[in-house]
Amino acid sequence: MKLYLDLCVYNRPFDYQGQERIALETGAFIYLIEQIEKGNYTLVCSEALVYENRRNPDNLRKEKISTYFKLAKYFVSLEESDFERANVLRTIGFSDMDSLHIASAEKGNVNFLITCDDWMSDLYKKNAQAVKIVVMNLLEFVAKEVK
Repeated sequence: MKLYLDLCVYNRPFDYQGQERIALETGAFIYLIEQIEKGNYTLVCSEALVYENRRNPDNLRKEKISTYFKLAKYFVSLEESDFERANVLRTIGFSDMDSLHIASAEKGNVNFLITCDDWMSDLYKKNAQAVKIVVMNLLEFVAKEVK
């Protein structure tokens, strides 16, 4: 199963852990990384993720996240057609970066784009027919997969 993790998922371990949800999502992220390392999931990374991560002013966080990208078996480079697809997704209401991530995940033929962004996953649920992959909240995904 191919997974694409939104940058907010990679950032979870570095967020304030005093909130229960953030702590749970951090645990779920660690679980996913362990499963990826074991070969149970295949990670897909993209030029959009690298670009967004490079904009992070926290160098330590940026460097650590870039090490997670190295676990990816596939890397999606963006072409003009991907930006055109992102523009279509923007008309639905996705942000510029979310549109690029979805377009990258579609191009990478992933099964799931995993996010911590409720707004993104809620917008996907309202417009699932217009998106070629499944966008799912991190905790929902782990709850569905761990039985």
